[in-house]
Amino acid sequence: MDEVSRTLDAYSTDADAYVEKYRSESVAARYGAAFRDAVEGLDGERVLDVGCGPGADVETFLNTGYDVTGLDLTPGFLQAAADRHPEASFVHGDMRRLPFDEGTFDGLWSSASFLHVPRAEAAGTLREFRRVLRPESVVYLSVKSSERATHDANDRHFVYYRPEEVTDLFSENGFETTRVETTDNWVAVLAVPN
Repeated sequence: MDEVSRTLDAYSTDADAYVEKYRSESVAARYGAAFRDAVEGLDGERVLDVGCGPGADVETFLNTGYDVTGLDLTPGFLQAAADRHPEASFVHGDMRRLPFDEGTFDGLWSSASFLHVPRAEAAGTLREFRRVLRPESVVYLSVKSSERATHDANDRHFVYYRPEEVTDLFSENGFETTRVETTDNWVAVLAVPN
């Protein structure tokens, strides 16, 4: 079983516990002001939440007035999110091969989900992000920065990045980084297509 499959299995096996854990706080409400400001400055409001989990950030985007679509690979997360937010769209899919047309979204939010993508597939995944974004758009991505074990006790896989690794990855795959923040062992990047 590959790293992504093991991570999916860990989330699916104990989906209710993860729903309870991840529904408790919206990262978009706490750290997403710059992303929301950037989306509001665009001529559009379609946002894709990649790795939406049980929908805590989807709720923040709905409350902001966006047309939001949540994407996740864990069926239990999508069901919990759809039950709580029937006004949003939810799609079962893999961020490495996004099931959307080119130029569909004005903003792409990826909070603590890209870190599950194996390093060898990171560049291709960012190119997928770029593909589904309009030319005038914005992306937010957060990953863990402290080097720890690549798997946790539940066998979830993690890839850690130093800030310069993230910005290099963005610049090599069609983006210009406009903001980098490091807090609490996390790196968060705001970028625009170039």
